[in-house]
Amino acid sequence: LAALCRALRQREAEGDEAGWAQAQEEAEAARQELREVVRPLREPGYREALRRKVERARKRRQRLQRRRQEARAAKEEEKARAAEREAKIDQWRAKCIQEVEEKNRERELKAAADSVLSEVRKKQADTKRMVDILHALEKLRKLRKEAAARKGVCPPPSADEAFETQVESLKTLLKSRTELYEAEERALRVMLEGEQEEERKREMEKKQKKEREKLLQQKLEMDSKLFGDPDEFPLAHLLQPFRDYYLQAEHSVAALIQIRHEWDQYLVPADHPEGSSIPPGWVLPSLPTNDTWATAVR
Repeated sequence: LAALCRALRQREAEGDEAGWAQAQEEAEAARQELREVVRPLREPGYREALRRKVERARKRRQRLQRRRQEARAAKEEEKARAAEREAKIDQWRAKCIQEVEEKNRERELKAAADSVLSEVRKKQADTKRMVDILHALEKLRKLRKEAAARKGVCPPPSADEAFETQVESLKTLLKSRTELYEAEERALRVMLEGEQEEERKREMEKKQKKEREKLLQQKLEMDSKLFGDPDEFPLAHLLQPFRDYYLQAEHSVAALIQIRHEWDQYLVPADHPEGSSIPPGWVLPSLPTNDTWATAVR
């Protein structure tokens, strides 16, 4: 508009009426357009409505941004939970595979030991059969020698010596083999007994672990009944001072000694007429006997 005004003054100075008229029309059109633009600004409440519109747009942007952040956080949390689940599944799978492999190794070792033991027993049986055959040969030669003597036929002494030498050599060989097989059998039995002992020890450890987990779960349940579940209330909960008081011995040796000293003052035999012995565990509260009490407990 300022430029058109300068053009009007220039046309007027030059005496160009046609140019001045054209510039006047353009200036009038520009002024009219400017009035249309400015007109809403002069209306009452326009700036307040514009401010509300801008505020709504700002809140909408903030809401969308907050939703995106929440969605991103939820996605990351879900990803973390999924990773944790995958880790637990992998750990459980590895544990199962390890247990199966251990059982397979034990089974294979036991089968191999049984096979070797069976082979050793078979060798022992063969050795015993050979010894029996050797005794039968000696008995048979003795009977034939007696039968020949009754007929007047006597073998030369060299034949007896050769037979006795061969028999003694075979007896020595069979005795050494028998001792060797007995040693192998003893070694295999010791190995099998060791494996059985290891298996019994592992079973005992598993049983003790289950017992410890069961006792720990009972302790957690008992603490939850006495002091409340720590996951259900924050550290600033009104029960927290009582929880800290009753569990102070777990975190302070001085508190443990002081509490034990106070308890020791009241140690009495079980049959004492004026007192009772300390219970071995927590004394759990009894269940509510009426609705009013139950409401107060809840």
